[in-house]
Amino acid sequence: MKKGVVFNVEKYAIHDGPGIRTTVFFKGCPLHCWWCHNPEGQSRSFELVFRPSRCIGCGECIKSCTRQALAYESRQLVIDRKRCTACGSCVSKCPSEALSIAGKMTSVEDVTRIIEKDMPFYDESKGGVTFSGGEPLLQPDFLEALLDECVKRSINTTLDTSGYASPNVVERFCRKVNLLLYDIKIMNDVRHRKYTGVSNRVILRNLQRIVKNGGTVEVSLPIIPLINDGEENIEKTGEFLASLRKIESVSILPYHRLGVDKYRSLGKLYRLSDTPTPSTGKIKMIKEELEAFGFKVRVEDR
Repeated sequence: MKKGVVFNVEKYAIHDGPGIRTTVFFKGCPLHCWWCHNPEGQSRSFELVFRPSRCIGCGECIKSCTRQALAYESRQLVIDRKRCTACGSCVSKCPSEALSIAGKMTSVEDVTRIIEKDMPFYDESKGGVTFSGGEPLLQPDFLEALLDECVKRSINTTLDTSGYASPNVVERFCRKVNLLLYDIKIMNDVRHRKYTGVSNRVILRNLQRIVKNGGTVEVSLPIIPLINDGEENIEKTGEFLASLRKIESVSILPYHRLGVDKYRSLGKLYRLSDTPTPSTGKIKMIKEELEAFGFKVRVEDR
C-alpha cells in the first residue's frame, strides 16, 4: 500500500473537528509561520529531537554516531545539525529516551489499523479522523488512500489545511472530505510573505475555488499579537469571507507559547519569544467584529 511520512497520531483529540477524533499529523509544510506550534512538522525530512531534561550524560549516543554529529560541551550534549542525518543510531542507544526522531515512514495499512481501534469513540461522539500537519496536501496520494479507507468504513473525515497547494490538488479533495478546516492568517500579502514565507494569493484563490465547488468549510483564524490582530486585518478578513457567501463558521485560535520547547529540542530559533498571549478583552473584541459579518464565531481553548 502507499506510504507517507507522519510525525504524530493523536488519539482522543477534541479540537480538530466535531466530536472525539484521531488526528494524523503529516510531516512537511510549505509555510514556515513564525508562531507555528508544530515545528517538527515543517520539514519533510526526519529530524533528531533532543530533550535535555531527560539526558543522564552517559555518552552512549556519542559512541554510536558515525557522523561525529554529537559532542559534549560544558556538560551539555551538542548536536551538529549539518552533520546529523537523523539515522536514529543514537536514539536506539539512549537509555533515558532523551533522543528521538521526528517523522516516521508509515503505510496506509498501519494508519488505518490505528484509526479502526478508535471507531467506537467516533460513533458515540459523532467524531472521526482529522488529517493535519504540517500540510497534508503535500502528500496527496497518501492522503487520498487514507481517505478512501475511511470512506469504506463510513468514518467522518476532516482536512486541516493551509490551502497552499496547486488548484488541481485542492479540487481533488474539496468534496472528498466531510469538513475542511481552512487557515486564513494575514490579508496583506507583503506581511503574509514576511511571517509565513509564502504569498497568500494562492490560499485565498483556493478558498474561493473550494466554496464554488461545494466544499464544506470552517475557517480557522490564529490571532497573533502585533502581527495579525489589528483592526484593519480583522475587517479585511471578515469582508473577504463574507464575499464568499457560503462561509458560516470561524474559529479563533489565540496565540500560545506551548511549542517553544519543541523549537529548542530541534535546535531551531523561536522568533516570537517576547510575544505575549492575546488578552481576553482583545479576543472578545475580535469575536464581536467577525460576528458582525454574520458568522458563527468560536474561540478555541488550546
